[in-house]
Amino acid sequence: MAIFDSHAHLNFQDFAADYQSVIAECQQNEVWLLNVGSQYQTSQKAIEIAQAYSQGVYAAIGLHPIHAVGSNFHPEEFRIKDFTELAQQKKVVAIGETGLDFFHDSKNFSNQKTIFIQHLDLAKEIGLPVILHARNSRDEKNDVYEEILKILKTENINQGVIHCFGGTVQQALAFLERGFFVGFTGNITFPKTQVLAEVIKALPLEAILIETDCPYLAPQSVRGQRNLPIYVRYVAEKIAEIRGISYNKIVEQTFNNAIKLFKL
Repeated sequence: MAIFDSHAHLNFQDFAADYQSVIAECQQNEVWLLNVGSQYQTSQKAIEIAQAYSQGVYAAIGLHPIHAVGSNFHPEEFRIKDFTELAQQKKVVAIGETGLDFFHDSKNFSNQKTIFIQHLDLAKEIGLPVILHARNSRDEKNDVYEEILKILKTENINQGVIHCFGGTVQQALAFLERGFFVGFTGNITFPKTQVLAEVIKALPLEAILIETDCPYLAPQSVRGQRNLPIYVRYVAEKIAEIRGISYNKIVEQTFNNAIKLFKL
């Protein structure tokens, strides 16, 4: 039975030496994956990787909010013409990751918001779903999920996924009302994740995606190691445990959800 890692980064430097062998293991174990860009170069790499495979490997292109102009994290301009060209290439199935990040760069909200809206405009123009990044600051004075929901409403965006979800039940349901899926990563396997467990219980299975965010956020049983797409099974296992239903049901439904969202 195939399983879908809906958010991976084999296009990052962490996998430069061995992404092909990692993907070979994925294909042997029926793990499909979507490599997500965070800058122009990693977006290009995601496409290059995806186009080398006939099935099971796809690409998303975007500029992560921590790389917005004005940031201290390798900032770059969001060159709309260049990203528009990337968005139309074969095997590109989503725009992102994009959104807001108050954790790393809370003082750069204006630039982040401008670039976020440009991504949303591109997604509307090309007709692709968006992959959203959201991370709150440590003090959580401004709630990133509420800000993103306001922007989605204003821009009338209604297809995508809020990746690595870390908000409340009410916020998750608000994303569902906008037509979004909610993605969960290996952090749901960590200790003290009761809030996320309550979110998982509250959502219909038809609204859930599973992901690794590899090389980051390795599940508890392999924590401290480089995360891999094949570890997405641990996310499925945890959701099955929380929901009290079979692992196979989680795998089947989340696979179908990814196929539906990314129009595969």
